[in-house]
Amino acid sequence: MVIFMDTDAKLELIRQVGEEIIEEDELRELLESGREIVAYDGMEPSGQLHIAQAILRAINVNKMTKAGVKFKIWIADWFAWANNKLGGDLDKIQTVGKYMIEVWKASGMDLENVEFIWANEAMKDVEYWKTVMNIARTSTVKRILRCSQIMGRSESETLYASQIFYPCMQCADIFYLKADICQLGMDQRKVNMLAREVGPKLGFWKPVVVSHHMLMGLQAPPEGDLDPVARATAMKMSKSNPDSAIFMTDSEEDIKRKIRKAYCPEKIVADNPIMEYCKYLIFERFPMITVERPEKWGGNLEIHGYDELVRIYSAGELHPADLKVAVARYINELVKPVREHFEKDENAKKLLEQVRSFRVTR
Repeated sequence: MVIFMDTDAKLELIRQVGEEIIEEDELRELLESGREIVAYDGMEPSGQLHIAQAILRAINVNKMTKAGVKFKIWIADWFAWANNKLGGDLDKIQTVGKYMIEVWKASGMDLENVEFIWANEAMKDVEYWKTVMNIARTSTVKRILRCSQIMGRSESETLYASQIFYPCMQCADIFYLKADICQLGMDQRKVNMLAREVGPKLGFWKPVVVSHHMLMGLQAPPEGDLDPVARATAMKMSKSNPDSAIFMTDSEEDIKRKIRKAYCPEKIVADNPIMEYCKYLIFERFPMITVERPEKWGGNLEIHGYDELVRIYSAGELHPADLKVAVARYINELVKPVREHFEKDENAKKLLEQVRSFRVTR
């Protein structure tokens, strides 16, 4: 059954995805155009997927497709190669790409309205490389270096020549995929803004940027003054720091152990990863959660929505240890279908074994 949704309802769904939208009036115009709208996100195959890359990705994609947007996920194998991931071994990188698709297939993503496209397909197209060259021709080296954040690098790092190509290529992806919307994380903002700058100059369009929130890792937030994007990047879940991340095939015991050790200050909501997982993951999939407690500590507690949780937690009516036990249980429920898929499907199981054998490199 097709449910009619007006523009305001579609906008509201996309606002739930976008921590920042550039520009909302352009997005409204797209939604009112009546034509097919394409959004894209790209991901380097560089190791096991964690809950931010799978569960949060599926939640956001499903909101975009519910709003009538077709979604393209770019398996950025050549980008991981250019960025020297997995030691620059392209065969390993492409194995990880196949594993990633298996994760997304089992994560509850709306696959009817999602297309997976490999970057290596574009590399055979001379028009793609013409676009890359034209972006490079209209951008200074300094401007491109400012985009190094998209690779998880800083401007001050010593970069390989391949990494200088990377932002020009990622910018070209947008036009190659005919993407109206760049729906990536806040850490990809700089290259999306580059696309908005160069697109009209090269006879293309100015893509709308819908930047999603980057889920915190389990560690404490960084100290010192950082700009908001740099701070969010430093705080995000990262596969290069395994104890900061919950992976999609972690065992129930792994999840409990990691959550138990996680940063979760009493009564503090801001920069608290456990509260974040409730907001962005658990309450997106469960309308109500139960915190199990002994009677002497108040007994079991039913919480109906994130706002209620914030009120209870900030008032000190819920101890971090009790919240952690509940969060570990619900996160395990979200991960469980993926874990079972990799246990039961022989092809998926083989891919996971291979991926686990690879040494993750930054």
